[in-house]
Amino acid sequence: MSNNPDTIITGNAPKPVGAYPHARRVGNLLFLSGIGPRDAKTGTDIPGLVTDKNGNFVEFDFESQCHSVFKNVRAVLEASGSDWEKLVDVTVFLVNMQRDFTAFNRIYAQYFTGNQPCRTTVEVNCLPTPIAIELKCIATVD
Repeated sequence: MSNNPDTIITGNAPKPVGAYPHARRVGNLLFLSGIGPRDAKTGTDIPGLVTDKNGNFVEFDFESQCHSVFKNVRAVLEASGSDWEKLVDVTVFLVNMQRDFTAFNRIYAQYFTGNQPCRTTVEVNCLPTPIAIELKCIATVD
């Protein structure tokens, strides 16, 4: 835990998987570290994903991961003194663009009916945990 008042770590989002905070405030801007869909309470459970003992996918529900990642982003925003309507930029990392982009666009539109931040979506080879999506966001704070 940092003693820097501009560094935000909250128990309402999954613990970061490395040595970094959930967010960092610089002036009136808030920079969120990459946030995935892991369950905030357990830190390891991934909504919509069930694996066998060898780590092979038994069940996979990308839409559950989308809803969970938005919930986690909202938790960090609120813990930082910001909110959903103050998002100005969202970078989306998908591990399978062909499979997941259409579903993500549909769900994204449900969450961003008023405020529409800038957005970039890229496909990545993998993420640090067996998740299918991660968001990196910038918001404003008062």
